[in-house]
Amino acid sequence: MTDATTTEQRIAAWMIEQIQNQGTLKQEDAIAYVRAEYGEDYVFTSESGNVSLSKEIKKAFRKQHGGRVAWDRDGFFWAWT
Repeated sequence: MTDATTTEQRIAAWMIEQIQNQGTLKQEDAIAYVRAEYGEDYVFTSESGNVSLSKEIKKAFRKQHGGRVAWDRDGFFWAWT
């Protein structure tokens, strides 16, 4: 990543690295990491009360993985496809 890399891009790269190394990444682990390293600005609570990563992080993540990662809705985790 270059100096012009955004925080969202750095977080997305970390997420992909975790999935590459572990096979999966639980949403709760990603949120805990983002909160600890970058603060509350990068997470939000939906109207239904669920905590999620910011839309900009998810956008950067999708762009970086290019369809190689899938979201498991039932298990609340990402994994290689």
